[in-house]
Amino acid sequence: MLQSAFSFENTPIAEISSRLERFRVIRIASGLEYPWGLAFLPDGSLLVTERVGRMWILREGRTRQLVVGLPSMVTSGQGGLLDVALDPAFSTNRWVYFSYAAPGPRGTSGTAVARARLEGNQLWDLQVLYDMKQKTSSGLHFGSRIVFGRDGMLYISTGERGERNRAQDLSDTAGKVLRIHPDGRIPQDNPWVSQRNRGITGVGVVAPEIYTYGNRNIQGMAVHPDTGKIWVHEHGPRGGDEINVLIPGANYGWPIITYGREYSGNTPIGEGTHKEGMEQPLLQWTPSIAPSGMTFYTGDRFSKWKGNLFVGALVGQHLRRLVLNGEQVVEEEILLYQQIGRIRDVRTGPDGLLYILTDERNGGVFRLEPVY
Repeated sequence: MLQSAFSFENTPIAEISSRLERFRVIRIASGLEYPWGLAFLPDGSLLVTERVGRMWILREGRTRQLVVGLPSMVTSGQGGLLDVALDPAFSTNRWVYFSYAAPGPRGTSGTAVARARLEGNQLWDLQVLYDMKQKTSSGLHFGSRIVFGRDGMLYISTGERGERNRAQDLSDTAGKVLRIHPDGRIPQDNPWVSQRNRGITGVGVVAPEIYTYGNRNIQGMAVHPDTGKIWVHEHGPRGGDEINVLIPGANYGWPIITYGREYSGNTPIGEGTHKEGMEQPLLQWTPSIAPSGMTFYTGDRFSKWKGNLFVGALVGQHLRRLVLNGEQVVEEEILLYQQIGRIRDVRTGPDGLLYILTDERNGGVFRLEPVY
């Protein structure tokens, strides 16, 4: 199938009455090839990644500029150019952070995160902050969501690359959430650094950037607007998709405990669904919806959605709205079911509207606008 030509649009797709809000779905761009991550530049432009290895500046309705200066990367399987985030001080320092599949020897690859300064459409002063040491030829499970915490640290999700036991190996950064300074240094208050510094034995081989472990493939991360805690979701296998809140040093169980089952034979995985010392999810989805992208709605345009959590779904091809009471999900609503395709990312824009990327060969950027 040929790639469709890129175009800016202002095309209404649907007008929807949900439980609390009436809204219009606008397709603002089409012809993007497997878009993956989205960030908002101070001038109102969108910075969008395509998994095939391109980054674009989209000035809505006007121009599209290709960003140049990206590093070499592997664009096969689930790998490629993945998430993107701006430094909290971007207006003054111009740092853009992005995750990608970095090449290794003999056709291998692994998750990596770099930063570079963006001037016009040019990246310069490129710095690789993290590069997975143990690379593999697998094209699976790169994780790759990145987010800045309230503490100013950069949090990075890594998948276990389809090699399950790596998620429990504390000498390996696969199947984890990592925490680093924006310049790549290791924070001295990371959980395993602290244990080594206190002289606890048996942890000397732990990779010091590890913040949590036992994670299969996290593809959604968001900072709670009130508590500052980082919420994540991750793909289960055949079922067992999870939402969790990150706790420093916590073990989220994969592959020892899971609500998911084997793809072949539908048999149980590991030791069951519970084990002492391993975290239970706040919510799990069986059958799987293949969640991707996540945002807390913090805008003012949808007043009845304030504080709700929105999650994209790939297999489910919908947007899921979650109503929260503290750290408990008390209500769910399915929006846009099979109306725009596989949802890869969802973000709250600075204009208070919701923006969505669809993971298709002819992928698009969509915006939800209220209808009063």
